[in-house]
Amino acid sequence: MRLTVCAVGKLRAGPETTLINDYAGRIAASGRSVGYSGFAIKEVEAPRGLEGLPRQERESDLLLAAAPDGGRRIALDERGKNLTSTAFAKMLSQWRDDGVGDAAFLIGGADGHADKTRNQADFLLSLGKATWPHALARVMLCEQIYRAITISTGHPYHRA
Repeated sequence: MRLTVCAVGKLRAGPETTLINDYAGRIAASGRSVGYSGFAIKEVEAPRGLEGLPRQERESDLLLAAAPDGGRRIALDERGKNLTSTAFAKMLSQWRDDGVGDAAFLIGGADGHADKTRNQADFLLSLGKATWPHALARVMLCEQIYRAITISTGHPYHRA
């Protein structure tokens, strides 16, 4: 199964980007042994000149277009389900074992997702009740994907 993070906005060089790149390398290297054939991050440009609902709807169109066709879509949303790392790993493993070819994680812009994104998502995932900057949300998501892979491989990175 290929894993893709689709996010609104482009990150600049900095510590968050360094961490994301580190986890991306770990995901790609460790994931192959347990059936994750690829990892990518697709950034879509934040629409300029739009505010509120029109902005959310345009971001929704861009995110949904960036997600691979036919795969699972997981929208990061404060109203989503807050999973333990083990439950997250089990969900990804189950999809992989069921033959799902792609899983795309959708991170919206500053105003959150439009209803269209939430309605077309297969799963709504929350990173907790706190509000996080988008760069940190990306880091946390990449870390959880890496942790899920280490749980699947029995690697000691995750200590339950």
